[in-house]
Amino acid sequence: MQLVRFLNNTFKNDGFILIDADSKKYIIGSPKKKIPITFKILNKKLHYKLLLRPDLYFGEAYSDGDIIIENGTLTDFLDLALMNIGRRKINFFSQFINKMSGSYRYLTNFNFIKKSQMNVSHHYDLSDDLYDLFLDQKRQYSCGYFKDENDTLEVAQNNKIQHIIKKLNIQSNQKVLDIGCGWGSLVFDIARSTNCKVTGITLSQNQFDYCLKKTKELNLENQVMFKLIDYRELDEKFDRIVSVGMFEHVGRKFYKKFFKQVERLLDESGVSLIHTIGSVNPPGDPHPWITKYIFPGGYTPSLSEVTTPVEKAGLIISDIEVLKLHYSYTLRHWKENCIKNKQKIVEMFDEKFFRMWEFYLTGSEIAFKWGDQVVYQLQLTKSYTSTPITRDYIYPQYVDKS
Repeated sequence: MQLVRFLNNTFKNDGFILIDADSKKYIIGSPKKKIPITFKILNKKLHYKLLLRPDLYFGEAYSDGDIIIENGTLTDFLDLALMNIGRRKINFFSQFINKMSGSYRYLTNFNFIKKSQMNVSHHYDLSDDLYDLFLDQKRQYSCGYFKDENDTLEVAQNNKIQHIIKKLNIQSNQKVLDIGCGWGSLVFDIARSTNCKVTGITLSQNQFDYCLKKTKELNLENQVMFKLIDYRELDEKFDRIVSVGMFEHVGRKFYKKFFKQVERLLDESGVSLIHTIGSVNPPGDPHPWITKYIFPGGYTPSLSEVTTPVEKAGLIISDIEVLKLHYSYTLRHWKENCIKNKQKIVEMFDEKFFRMWEFYLTGSEIAFKWGDQVVYQLQLTKSYTSTPITRDYIYPQYVDKS
């Protein structure tokens, strides 16, 4: 079978047992475990679909229950697969089809304001109750900052907030803007810790409603403001501009527009920080399964795709930090929380939705472990003097106790 030949060419390190839809058994690679992972295909069409476009059809088949993994978990299998695949493309067929469909999406996918609202609603307005089941208490839906791999999710997410606040070098009584504020956790923490006026904007109705309610609960009405608008609709100056996990939804055609708007809104002595998922590979095409089922209109850029529009907007890249593995650890926590709450999620939606969500979180976790995905934090200014000349203001002074 052609699929078997393809898999044996792919899995050079370790292996597993494949049972096809005809109940034929194959040894793939050289399994190291005494009882190897077993990958069972229940739909005969997958014999060629997994060969042609595994990065789309594997996720669909797993969600539909047409693939069963025994003697291991989905995490175990994807960890094995991505360890062998790494940052390279899966195969010629998949690469060619993704290139064609990616080119079509690039030509036709215009993230104008209305389309952006629809894309955001598709994912973020699913159900606040769902997000409560796997996010931290502050509902931070972005990469944590792990000073230690064993940090709890709560600790890592609070670390992230403090790390960003330090990088922004916020001074008292400044005006701060959060583009894509989510459920408002960063807005609230900046307001409470710096005595600044903070504005958060979002395109999600659910998030906006939650933020208004939370503002009253925290008695921050005189310090915090939320707006249900697109970043392109703003027209006022800010001393600090931050955006965490929103840039992935801007769309490649709008990078120049986005950074030009940041430049226009940012005070001459201001500081901006953009926190985004990105790729360490050259520019490519969006993941087909993620685009179809999870984040329509989304794209994780290569660093080279970001720096040029920043420069053309007249901004200075004053600092870049690459967060490696931090999102893998974050996603592992989210995945484990979802699995713990499987029954509640199934009752809220159905079994297929749970399997889809499990595949999304697990696949992303492993992509940040073995694949090309990282998180970039770009600090942008208009002046060399907007921030101190060393990073001492970000990191606590190191004391040598030896």
